[in-house]
Amino acid sequence: MKGVYLVLLLMVFAPALAMQNQLRDHASPYLAMHGADPVAWQDWGPDAVERARSEGKLLFISSGYFSCHWCHVMQRESYRNEQVAALLNTHFIPVKLDRELHGALDAHLIDFVEKTQGQAGWPLNVFLTPEGYPLVGATYLPAERFQELLERLSASWSDEREKLRNLARRTALQLMLQSAQPDVEALDAQELYAALLNQTVTVADAMEGGFGNQSRFPMAPQLMALLGLQAAVPHPELAEFLVLTLDKMAAEGLRDQLAGGFFRYTVDPSWQVPHFEKMLYTQAQLSEVYLRAAQLFGREDYAEVARDTLYFVMREMASAQGGGYVASFSAVDGDGEEGGVYLWSIDELHALLGERDTALARRYWRMLDIPVLDGGHLPLRGEGPAQIAQQTDRPEEAVRERLEAIRSILLVARGERVLPVDGKVLAGWNGLMLAAMARAAREWQDPDLRRAATGIRNYLRNRLWDGSELRRAVAAGQPLGRASMEDYAYVAYGMANYAELSGDPADKTFVAVLLNAAWQRFYAQDGWRRDDRPLIPGIGSEAAMPEGALPAPSALLIRLALHSDDPELVARAVAGAELARPRAQDEPFWYSGHHAALLELSALKGGSAQ
Repeated sequence: MKGVYLVLLLMVFAPALAMQNQLRDHASPYLAMHGADPVAWQDWGPDAVERARSEGKLLFISSGYFSCHWCHVMQRESYRNEQVAALLNTHFIPVKLDRELHGALDAHLIDFVEKTQGQAGWPLNVFLTPEGYPLVGATYLPAERFQELLERLSASWSDEREKLRNLARRTALQLMLQSAQPDVEALDAQELYAALLNQTVTVADAMEGGFGNQSRFPMAPQLMALLGLQAAVPHPELAEFLVLTLDKMAAEGLRDQLAGGFFRYTVDPSWQVPHFEKMLYTQAQLSEVYLRAAQLFGREDYAEVARDTLYFVMREMASAQGGGYVASFSAVDGDGEEGGVYLWSIDELHALLGERDTALARRYWRMLDIPVLDGGHLPLRGEGPAQIAQQTDRPEEAVRERLEAIRSILLVARGERVLPVDGKVLAGWNGLMLAAMARAAREWQDPDLRRAATGIRNYLRNRLWDGSELRRAVAAGQPLGRASMEDYAYVAYGMANYAELSGDPADKTFVAVLLNAAWQRFYAQDGWRRDDRPLIPGIGSEAAMPEGALPAPSALLIRLALHSDDPELVARAVAGAELARPRAQDEPFWYSGHHAALLELSALKGGSAQ
């Protein structure tokens, strides 16, 4: 009889035990937008991992972020599809990840997909065994192909579970073995500079500027390294390439020519068509790049690009919480149209400006002939006011005044369009912005930038530091996520720059506190761990971290520690720099932060190239 009661109780409570979508009203805007999906999304954490293990199901981790266009597309096509949702809910433990909150896990999965598929990006979709070993991964897939993958994987898992488990473990071991480093002879400073220049030549596009031959990413960490190379060992061809790249980034589609600020990348190698996300870290790093380039090349227009970008951030990206700055602006507008906020049809221009001013605007911003995108024309840099004035026989000052009036009209109209915002205030990204603002405030003695830098400093100290450790983010007024290694590195970097601006010993002391905490939590003799408490295996130590869209946090921590007043920390930094030497010498372009650390170490030992 007791057995009958037990069965009846299980039947009554079974619906309560079924997975529910946990993301409704989540503090992360990206996770919250998935809260109404029919997929029973689980928030990342120990409960999701334990559920996969107890139920013997594959973990499905879908990582993305709020401003990602293709993340929105895949949600619309697949995650709101009832058939796809039924497959995910029945056969998998589906986890939706905000990559900006779990950078270490996202980096681990990105690395797996890059090494097994040849490339990676977002949305990032990875299936893991219940033990946490990645099995197969992909980026965006149309709904039909995604559904086929789910059906094939669920059948394979049912029929060949142990075989797949062993395959995932072997793959993890093979990838780990690939990262082993050989012993190398130490290069001197001149040889280090030559190695960086030589590898740069192999990836640089001398015709269009930038690197590679497909999409155009700013690659700010590498540009900073190359500006340092040009300053130390001037090279005419390198100077020409850098100027070409900087001019293209400032004048073409990577930059918002109306309001300022930079998009994340362009989808074409000619810098014309942006992927319309605007990320805080892009603005921070490119502000520093143009500030450094202005100093190196004596170009006031580069300084103006840096200033314009910083003022764009202060004006447009300030958090309602005060002091910090929001994470990003979406690639899609309120109607789900990619780039809809930034594109103009000829009819819209005529209605706003009239025929004569439309002609002037199209000439100045090169909105001519075929639309850049189906949604309309994108303003790109065209003819300058002086050239227009000469060719139209009008006073240059009158042309400038009219263009500013047109810009104001267009910005007012654009301000009425809906631009979704990820309002998270991320510790690490605000650390990068603090570094840029503090440097610029010192360079220009700008009181507005100084006030903005102080606002970030106070926000980081008062809202994102609890007295013993950093918080990852604040969203909707509440702390969110655990700080990772990159948060400590970027906040320490920002605070170090701010300490030079303020001259306050308390700021310098805080840098030392952050550095000591980071080295204690994330460094060991075999290298760096992005997360000191991972929930799954395989997130191992790295001797050196490559440069990506963001600076390598390991390199920043080494460079900051090399200049510390703490002899023990300096000794650890020296050891960390030497551990990274094989990667930094063999691939200096991709490990440019660690390459810079070796140069600084060489200078400290008396081997400067100067």
